[in-house]
Amino acid sequence: MPIKPEQLAALMQEVEQEDPIDFADLPFPEDELRTLVATHLCEMAASMENFSTEDRLMTLLAVSAKLVLENLVLHVQLLRRHGLPVSDNVEALLDRLKKGEGPAG
Repeated sequence: MPIKPEQLAALMQEVEQEDPIDFADLPFPEDELRTLVATHLCEMAASMENFSTEDRLMTLLAVSAKLVLENLVLHVQLLRRHGLPVSDNVEALLDRLKKGEGPAG
């Protein structure tokens, strides 16, 4: 039985308890944004119903990795725009990338 958008949105909100999202002053209700994203991801998962389990997992991992990368890039851009320092972990990662060492160093 596929997960419903409402269930995914509730799970998203549970995960946010550990790592809250700063919605700042966006002119959109948080619950509506969660539901929009949950609906999109449930539709994406449903479109992969003919994929093998391994292909589905790889696709979902690729989507997740892309979103994490996009979040990192936007976070660093925002900090730099406001002249704020990035965390030590992010700075170390960026230094390794500049040197061509990759994340594992």
